[in-house]
Amino acid sequence: MSFPLLTATAALPAIGAVVTAAVPAARRTAAKWLALLVSLATLALAIIVLVRFDPDGDRYQLTESHSWIADFGVRYELGVDGIGVALLALTALLIPFIILAGWHDADPLETGSKRWRPTQGFFALILAVEAMVIISFEATDVFLFYIFFEAMLIPMYFLIGGFGDRAHEHGEEAASTQRSYAAVKFLLYNLVGGLIMLAAVIGLYVVAGNFSLQEIAEARANGSLDMATNTERWLFLGFFFAFAVKAPLWPLHTWLPNAMGEATAPVAVLITAVVDKVGTFAMLRFCLQLFPEASKWATPAILVLAVISIVYGALLAVGQRDIKRLVAYASISHFGFIIMGIFAMTSQGQSGATLYMVNHGISTAALMLVAGFLISRRGSRLIADYGGVQKVAPVLAGTFLIGGLATLSLPGLAPFVSEFLVLVGTFSRYPAIGIIATFGIVLAALYTLVLYQRTMTGPVKAEVSTMPDLRVRELVVVAPLIVLLIFLGVYPKPVTDIVNPAVKSTLSDVQKKDPQPEVEAAK
Repeated sequence: MSFPLLTATAALPAIGAVVTAAVPAARRTAAKWLALLVSLATLALAIIVLVRFDPDGDRYQLTESHSWIADFGVRYELGVDGIGVALLALTALLIPFIILAGWHDADPLETGSKRWRPTQGFFALILAVEAMVIISFEATDVFLFYIFFEAMLIPMYFLIGGFGDRAHEHGEEAASTQRSYAAVKFLLYNLVGGLIMLAAVIGLYVVAGNFSLQEIAEARANGSLDMATNTERWLFLGFFFAFAVKAPLWPLHTWLPNAMGEATAPVAVLITAVVDKVGTFAMLRFCLQLFPEASKWATPAILVLAVISIVYGALLAVGQRDIKRLVAYASISHFGFIIMGIFAMTSQGQSGATLYMVNHGISTAALMLVAGFLISRRGSRLIADYGGVQKVAPVLAGTFLIGGLATLSLPGLAPFVSEFLVLVGTFSRYPAIGIIATFGIVLAALYTLVLYQRTMTGPVKAEVSTMPDLRVRELVVVAPLIVLLIFLGVYPKPVTDIVNPAVKSTLSDVQKKDPQPEVEAAK
């Protein structure tokens, strides 16, 4: 029996979470180092998965299959395609940086005070989220995926509500109230989406008789499983609603600004760069593969919602006073691009959307983590409380600028390639949608450059005049992300080579081909 590599990749952080949580409270530093070492070991396993994955091989590789709940046809089935392996690698890559960036975020609130926060619990929860996200990218049994899709809400709830941002303009009591509100709102929105999906999962079992993604997809393809049109559409809507909440897609997005605003910067990165990717990934893996006809039927409406997300999120980002909420609304706009690329039903659009998931994770991590370092120094999230930072902390300002330029998809940085592919893929089939979406690019330049101008340039405010520049630990967090943004900006081929075959298979599932360009015949 071959070594269960995919199981090990998810099990290691899960075991690490339990061990980290059991570390005595007096050994906070040991808990931090343990969590970091576990995350690095998980990254090593993810690299092995990446190396062993053959883009030209079978669609699902490194598969594992074991009977679990035989009476209901539930199996423990794992497998990764090109899209899943790319996002698995992204998750494993970001978690060590998240842990390093949050090194002091769960330290005691006051020296010598009885008010304390369980440091080991903070890092254990991060590892638990990593384990659940990884197995969500690996699961090829619908019921298995659903369990971890929902279970990850529990540690995220405690990370938002129990370890929120200390920088609040109205003091700790108001901060605690806002954290609780944000955590409950996050949980309720996602629970409602999950309950609707549960009904659809049960309905799928009634129709198909099992939960195996590959078996159901094959049965749909060869005609042995014929769903009634209305049944397929209702099941699709049940799945898509849950994924649209997680993504998030307008108008189901309102939990994200609250959650990212009140969470610590590393947890905000965990939300938007890691957890939310499960929603867009699942649209590709489950919605299009299980319900191809319903996906085509719903495409016009979804594209309209996606383009509203792009423009609406960017417009609200322009008007934000809070740095973290600005990044949150910018992420809503970016998720609109990702969903637009998925449902453009073109190879360029879907390759761009998958590449966008990876690049958005890296660029948002870079920008939000540097913003977190900035906020921790000043103790305020308000843009108006800053000014002239580049004169006292030039390295911090420089990395903040690069993260911001990546957010607006500047050519030469990674998000540009993915955004360009999404727009090309959309233009070729839905030109009107593509034209409207380009306004999001203009607005992105506006909110990013205005943010930099107001915080980093101009006269040095007294409150930031003694602000220290990035420390060694913070440089270790930011520098690799900046290098990746530049590398993937000029050479995205390593990622596109992995995801393109999976995208072709997805287009084949929905029986779509790229539209042929209209070329005027030579006279």
